[in-house]
Amino acid sequence: MTAERLQRRLAAILSADVVGYSRLVGADEAGTVARLKALRRDLIDPKIAAHSGRIVKLMGDGALVEFGSAVDAVSCAIEIQKALRAYDFGKSEPIQLRIGINVGDIIIDGDDILGDGVNVAARIEGIAASGGISISEDAWRQVHGKVTANFADSGEHSLKNIARPVRVYRIELDAGGTLPPVATAPAAPEKPSIAVLPFQNMSGDAEQDYFCDGLVEDIITTLSKLGGLRVIARNSTFVYKGRSVDIREAAKQLGVRYVLEGSVRKSGSRIRITAQLIDAKDGTHVWAERYDRGVDDIFAIQDEITLVLATEMQVKLTEGEQARLRYTTTHNVEAWTYWVQGLALYHQAITKDNTVTALRLWEKALALEPNSASLHAMLGFLHSVEARFGWADQKTAIAKARAYADRALELDPNNADAYITSSVVNLRENHDAAVADARKAIALAPSAADVASLAAFVLTHSGYPDEGLIQAEKSMALNPNYPAVYLGIVANAYRLTGRSEEAIAAFKAYHARSPGFGLADLVLTYQDMGRAEEAKQAARQLLAARPDFTIAAWFKTQSIRRDTVHVERDAAALRVAGLPAS
Repeated sequence: MTAERLQRRLAAILSADVVGYSRLVGADEAGTVARLKALRRDLIDPKIAAHSGRIVKLMGDGALVEFGSAVDAVSCAIEIQKALRAYDFGKSEPIQLRIGINVGDIIIDGDDILGDGVNVAARIEGIAASGGISISEDAWRQVHGKVTANFADSGEHSLKNIARPVRVYRIELDAGGTLPPVATAPAAPEKPSIAVLPFQNMSGDAEQDYFCDGLVEDIITTLSKLGGLRVIARNSTFVYKGRSVDIREAAKQLGVRYVLEGSVRKSGSRIRITAQLIDAKDGTHVWAERYDRGVDDIFAIQDEITLVLATEMQVKLTEGEQARLRYTTTHNVEAWTYWVQGLALYHQAITKDNTVTALRLWEKALALEPNSASLHAMLGFLHSVEARFGWADQKTAIAKARAYADRALELDPNNADAYITSSVVNLRENHDAAVADARKAIALAPSAADVASLAAFVLTHSGYPDEGLIQAEKSMALNPNYPAVYLGIVANAYRLTGRSEEAIAAFKAYHARSPGFGLADLVLTYQDMGRAEEAKQAARQLLAARPDFTIAAWFKTQSIRRDTVHVERDAAALRVAGLPAS
């Protein structure tokens, strides 16, 4: 291989291999080889050709294929896997493939291809499920919203001989594309819309990431209070953290017209913040500013930025919104530091350790800023989480949550987080009050994805599933890269509004991202539809993922409005499917 022969280009690479090939060959070498040849001739090669793919090399048990686009590669993979499921293997053991796809730089060496783009595809194929498809985040960015499929974020993976961790998405073939993909970009709405991207940390100190991220979080939270503006949630904008971003492409993926980007440099007691608002329609800079001030001015800077943004995007503010368009969590820099550190944990996976640590951080913040409604509200919410998952004495945790929520509302009757916490607490004892609180929270923060999602949970479980579904779908539109729990909420709304097939797809997608979760409700959905065998299969999946599951423990986590008859009926349905009572 000489330098003159080397060429580089960006390509979509599909790597595939046969599951259990050595075992199949050991049992029947001639038959296995013959079946593979037939599969290639009748199914695989025609699909590749139909999507303009080029077969680079064939191994005994796999193939490497180059495509001009990720859309072609993913569409081809989906068609192949679905066709394999329907293929008639007669009495022979079915052949399954696992497929990995990546988009990256490749090196051309004659008819062969090499390089990191190929290596990542091959490593992703190695962790793909039997009969499944896994794709890199780089491939996912190019196909979501363009391919009818459900994508499940399986997190970052350390792949063999690959220097950097790679985020991988699984394609949920069973979901059939009946749900919006995990990151389907919503159509650009008529009212102004904005995505606030993570600000770049220019301090050279990784610890200052908390400072940068907290600033962005506060701007998003304040803007979400405006009814005339659509604001993309933190979960979705922070996927761009640490990346070189094409603003127009990011705006297209997130379904917004405006993008705010910036940087932060903190040195001692001084801080420099740059911010610029870009109209992604034509790439022009609508507004830009640099702030060189003392750290104590961080809160005033936030207020100035949010007011300018609303003005530049021509958002019509009501009198109440004008009053709420300011930062109110804390005006103590040390307290704010504890607050943003807790937020970082809050946005990670919901675990006991994360919850307990966030509680301790926010308690420290509250000691420094005892009259913060937001701190009281969020501390109350975390105690409600402890109660739901049994991480603390339930009665004590609920009492703490109630006390914090009441104090938050006393301090600020217009705090959306306070109403959401109160709503979740009331869900255990007073569904009507829970509904009233949820509706108030929506009115106070109409563009907050998490508020909409939690309100959907409350409304659905309080006898208003149609209203809950509206909020659940809104939360997904505001947060295209929504967390797995959103799927559980929308699935129950589908189920209780009679949209059973969509509920099944959503529960399966929830289980795919959070193994074991959503399956108890899936069992009930199947039982309601008279599909007993599928209910039993879902129950077996549940016990495999969560061996300690019991019906009694599960009911303790549920807040749905049920009378005694419905509780007994659901418990009986779960027992019939094979789930243990206690």
